[in-house]
Amino acid sequence: MIKKIKIEIAQQFLDDLKTKLRLTRWPDEIEHSGWTYGASLSYMKELEDYWINYFDWRKTESEINMYPNFVADIEGYKIHFLHIKGKGAKSIPLIMTHGWPYSFLEMMKLIPLLTENPDFSFDLVIPSMPGYGFSQKVNLAGCNVTFMAELWDKLMIELGYDKYAVQGGDFGSGVSTAIAMKFPGHVIGIHLNYIPGNYVPVMEENEEFTKEENDYLDSEEEWFSREGGYSLEQNTKPLTLAYGLNDSPMGLCAWIVEKMYGWSECNGYIGSVFSKDELLSNVTLYWITETIHSSMRLYNENSKNPLVVGKDTFIKTPVAIAHFQYEEPFPPRKFVERGYNIQQWSDFPSGGHFPAMEKPELLAEDILKFFKSLSL
Repeated sequence: MIKKIKIEIAQQFLDDLKTKLRLTRWPDEIEHSGWTYGASLSYMKELEDYWINYFDWRKTESEINMYPNFVADIEGYKIHFLHIKGKGAKSIPLIMTHGWPYSFLEMMKLIPLLTENPDFSFDLVIPSMPGYGFSQKVNLAGCNVTFMAELWDKLMIELGYDKYAVQGGDFGSGVSTAIAMKFPGHVIGIHLNYIPGNYVPVMEENEEFTKEENDYLDSEEEWFSREGGYSLEQNTKPLTLAYGLNDSPMGLCAWIVEKMYGWSECNGYIGSVFSKDELLSNVTLYWITETIHSSMRLYNENSKNPLVVGKDTFIKTPVAIAHFQYEEPFPPRKFVERGYNIQQWSDFPSGGHFPAMEKPELLAEDILKFFKSLSL
């Protein structure tokens, strides 16, 4: 069953948020350390002031409600999604999946770029992953990207799309990959701007990685030793972390915004990439839906469910990879080709982990180019 909805948060939740913000107990910091030890104290205080005095969630709601919002009951789970029909002479269905620490809001800039092309466009389906945004939390073990892939396929079939395209970054790349692994007959093609963190390429007997691949694996290890503390905690003990983040809006904000700073091409100034309204819209969504724990535990669930891709599970569906320069660590093409049928590989000299927000025009052009080539 699919029901059209309007997003409208009770005012009490917004009033309570401001009350909590005014009670923030701030930590100290090493003088002039900026973002060296985590989220900058001066910037977080600036963001708090904006959150209390200027940010308007109702404006965000209005932007969300510009597009058709629905809730579908899929296998007993309530899944929120946007569904926007393409205006082109030819349109194909495309389901796009967000990642962490973002939400379906990540895709908002792409909607007009992908639906309004007069020649070729998409019927966009943009769901919130279970435990994110307005989708239901799954309080049973096993809610990983493969579980979500099964829900997404059922959703697309329910919408009348027996053949469709998939796209994703971050966890969305894992969901998209899992769809192609489980339902290859339903998938036109896959476009990824990230390689799933739980992707494990299958090697032939006595085969070894190339020097380029080994260099990448070394760089990945170095990156995790420097930046991966969040991942280790969310992989192992997400509930312990959630007590603080679910109770303190500034704690939640710092945990999320530090990643937006560190993973984007902001060159030391986060405002060069994201507006305060964009940052706070996403954090507020996590706050009012109380989904920080249900979102973080996807790290734990995925760690127990590797995507082993290779000889017997090779993804034959056509694949496009969009590599934005400041997305790191990013594997070389050879490493990805061990599991994916790559038909298009694009290297962009800019952009980071959030290209749907950082470089929406470049990402949209790459998506259009790939799927248009498949439909000729």
